[in-house]
Amino acid sequence: MDRLLSGLILGPFGVGKTFLATALGHIACRRRYRVHFERADKLFKRLRAARLDNSVETEMRNLVAVDLLVIDDFALHPLDVTDTNLFYELTVERHQHGATVITSNRDPSEFLAQFADPLLAQSAVDRIQSAAYELVIEGESYRRRQRPQMAMSTTDHGPSRTGR
Repeated sequence: MDRLLSGLILGPFGVGKTFLATALGHIACRRRYRVHFERADKLFKRLRAARLDNSVETEMRNLVAVDLLVIDDFALHPLDVTDTNLFYELTVERHQHGATVITSNRDPSEFLAQFADPLLAQSAVDRIQSAAYELVIEGESYRRRQRPQMAMSTTDHGPSRTGR
């Protein structure tokens, strides 16, 4: 973070992207950096609301001011024109001012199709990728491995769930 480097943590659902991004945020907090962590859909919803009550400049200033901004589940849903503009503005402002970690189920080459404006999208994604490490996590979902297994009970009550 001292060098304003960002990160893209990519991979399928359930492989630990959010867990890793949270851990990076926790480490940054322990080193006394200012961190903001938010899911992308919640972030855009909050910024859209801020546009309506004329507090978007304050919200953007706060997001630019943090040392580490973590945006979780980016590009999960298509971004409309407003969200595209907000993301572009945020990316341009943060480009030289702080580290940004983005988690996504999509490859960066797929990001562009999620934006309403391809030109703004290309500019924003280029800024992110120019200063970002890319970590691609592969594997099976941890959630599937953690779910309880069905086991046959020795009673007449049929199958029962066990925690093993």
